[in-house]
Amino acid sequence: MISRVVASFGLAAGLTRAGTAVLRAGAPGGRGRWERTNHAGRAVGLYSGPATAVAAAVGAGRLHPAAGMVVLAAGACGAYDDIAGAGDPRRGFRAHLGALRGGEVTSGAVKLFGISAAALAAGAFLERRPLDRLLAGVVIAGAAHAVNLLDVRPGRAAATALALAAPGLLRGGPGAEQAAVVTGAAAAALPDDLAERTMLGDTGAHALGAALGVAAVACNGRLGLLAHAVAVVGAAVYGDRVSDLARSL
Repeated sequence: MISRVVASFGLAAGLTRAGTAVLRAGAPGGRGRWERTNHAGRAVGLYSGPATAVAAAVGAGRLHPAAGMVVLAAGACGAYDDIAGAGDPRRGFRAHLGALRGGEVTSGAVKLFGISAAALAAGAFLERRPLDRLLAGVVIAGAAHAVNLLDVRPGRAAATALALAAPGLLRGGPGAEQAAVVTGAAAAALPDDLAERTMLGDTGAHALGAALGVAAVACNGRLGLLAHAVAVVGAAVYGDRVSDLARSL
């Protein structure tokens, strides 16, 4: 069992580091496409976002195809927002849903509904009972959005994913292996993120969050799923406030 956990960690960490290096060296489409200005006004590359998303998806997919699918879908939706939503000051569910009521489909709305649909589909494959399937979908989607809410300062999203995945490593079974995937990808991305050389962006943060949600589903029964669902729904309800607070600290 320990060897499988170590293998999952090593695969996710190795793919994240290798993918980041390849993207940084090649910068497909030009470096301008990959650079964003962070909170301190520094130009930071988005290279670790796709690398982390692919690494987490591959690692999760080795354990269950639906897990890999939802992590990749979350990363893809985040990538769409990184590209199409660049420069859009609107953040949070209320802003994007308000725009949708006014007839404007923002990249944030596409991301919200895309990740939610993928999470519910994954829940249908990961669990057997209807209620458990619904709860699993809520946990995965909520975790994806919750981790992204914290991606407002260097290292916060990756460090949060590391901290929240740590208990899962002690559970054993598929849950520990899924937690190792999150831990490996986040640990590999964290040093460059903290040094402000790269950033996860929505691509990496949503993928890490979805992988964290998958690990929570694998580690818990119905009561645990319910507790996690309540927690992530609470984070979503107060998402705008939490994001604003995180930006101010």
